[in-house]
Amino acid sequence: MYVRMIQFLSVIFLLICVLSVGQGRTETSPDTIELRPSHRLVHEKRIVVPHEVLLRWKAVKIAIIDKIRGTENIYVVPIGEAFTVPISKLNIIVEVFLPAFTMQGVTITTSSNELINPSAKISIDENGTYLFQGWLFTKFPNTHAVTHPRFGFSLIGAVPR
Repeated sequence: MYVRMIQFLSVIFLLICVLSVGQGRTETSPDTIELRPSHRLVHEKRIVVPHEVLLRWKAVKIAIIDKIRGTENIYVVPIGEAFTVPISKLNIIVEVFLPAFTMQGVTITTSSNELINPSAKISIDENGTYLFQGWLFTKFPNTHAVTHPRFGFSLIGAVPR
């Protein structure tokens, strides 16, 4: 019975590996870009960024609060590029920006190209160690807040092209 259980689990593992191949960023049409869930087994949402959003916004403004020094600096972080926070070993990547965040079933997208509910999906690492991956919201700064002993992060705005 133990051998059958191992065989069963091996088959399940193989199926998961096969199904996860090819997932990631894909072009669904000329008008949208879709980010599909990664190979993780959590139930991730599908992110759809309309083409007009990609054309309009080039960066976001993120306020970084240094809790030790008692300072706040606002940085312009280009969408899709790595940004190293000065006087730290933190790297931030803004993966996606949505000007009017909305969630419909398993899809996260934007209902408009206007700044109605601005949000940015970011990832942060320090010295190569993953710290955070999630959403920052301008109107709801404490939702999914980044916890770091020294720094706090807030989405302040967006920069058009």
